[in-house]
Amino acid sequence: MAGAYDLILKGGTVANQDGEGVRDVAIRNGRIAAVGDVGGSAGETVDCRGLHVLPGVIDSHVHFREPGHTHKEDLETGSRGAVLGGVTAVFEMPNTDPTTTDPAALADKIKRAQHRMHCDFGFYIGATRENTPQLGELERLPGACGVKVFMGSSTGSLLIEDDEGVRNVLKSARRRVSFHSEDEYRLQERMHLRVEGDPRSHPVWRDEECALRCTQRLIRLAHETGTRVHVLHITTREEIDFLADHKDVASAEATSAHLTLAAPDCYERLGARAQLNPPVRDASHRDAIWRGVASGLIDTVGSDHSPHTLEEKSHTYPKTHSGMTGVQTLVPVMLDHVNAGRLTLQRFVDLTSAGPARLYGIASKGRIAAGYDADLTVVDMKRRETITAKWVVSRSGWTPFDGVAVTGWPVGTFVRGRRVMWQGELVTPAQGEPVRFVETLQAGA
Repeated sequence: MAGAYDLILKGGTVANQDGEGVRDVAIRNGRIAAVGDVGGSAGETVDCRGLHVLPGVIDSHVHFREPGHTHKEDLETGSRGAVLGGVTAVFEMPNTDPTTTDPAALADKIKRAQHRMHCDFGFYIGATRENTPQLGELERLPGACGVKVFMGSSTGSLLIEDDEGVRNVLKSARRRVSFHSEDEYRLQERMHLRVEGDPRSHPVWRDEECALRCTQRLIRLAHETGTRVHVLHITTREEIDFLADHKDVASAEATSAHLTLAAPDCYERLGARAQLNPPVRDASHRDAIWRGVASGLIDTVGSDHSPHTLEEKSHTYPKTHSGMTGVQTLVPVMLDHVNAGRLTLQRFVDLTSAGPARLYGIASKGRIAAGYDADLTVVDMKRRETITAKWVVSRSGWTPFDGVAVTGWPVGTFVRGRRVMWQGELVTPAQGEPVRFVETLQAGA
């Protein structure tokens, strides 16, 4: 289709739902206008020969800590790291201070984010016992990507640990509900197994049974109520085996950290910097998560970017905080896995673009197709770089992948047709907007 375009990405290898091939991508008014051998003029042409052009990567699991904990991250710094790492949209978690549990808190986050975040964004609504009756309305507010439930205690105060409370959430919600699935009762029973000063005891305390027991309870309640659930950050081979029989109601997420790190090595190298909830486990569990990726059981990969300062990480375990940075390293770490043969580039696209679009009902994102938002992640699959803490712009100032050499690197980030990052530099002022969702369009999103 010939015509005047705002921008043409010329000669890149487009990786999309129909395979990989050298194609041009033409953009007009922030949307993809044509894909193929594009003729016509453009205000700007970007030479993408030798590069791969992917649908914009969506990190559906980040904690940007604003409001309340901006000494370790905020919406601007977190989103800056996102676009420098090739991520075009993020879904941010509700365990801020105050928590994102009512319309006013959601509206406040959107106000803080709009044209201050560098990427597009959605915000989770945190489930509480008090707001449970309103969840069906709250989850359909503009900018809300869904409901998040903590069945096990983690960072923050949000917690619904009992079957009755979870059942009520599932009855109230209409969209797919996302869960932190660790059994709070078992966590409380096993607290004595934490060894002071030894983060290697973290996965002993928060053991495999803690995760499996909670996920089994959750799936039973999902079947009982007929509600779709998304089990976040899967960490055990037992859950992989169990969820294979329950894909009718349950989708599953893996994180780049749990696919890359393994105990005990990570704790011996990184100490409490390797401390996550749920924890990094031994290589047999990591291998099982990869088996879930290979079999299609895993639907999405996110970073669970959950920054804490080095001071907070340097306390004596178990007083150390759980969480690590990840949004800026998600793409290079996973591209390195692609180059190592652990998954294909198309599977990466499915896990980070098409998968989130499908599960969360994202409108007009997740594919390179005419009419879709021109969200694009441009990568050099042959470029070899070493991740460093200096490169990571998180306010927390560190990464568990400091000094790790990777092959595959993000070189360009386009958000709704705007070139936001190119060759490691921010080139456009922040203009992030709320992601639109199919199930909220009638609510005015």
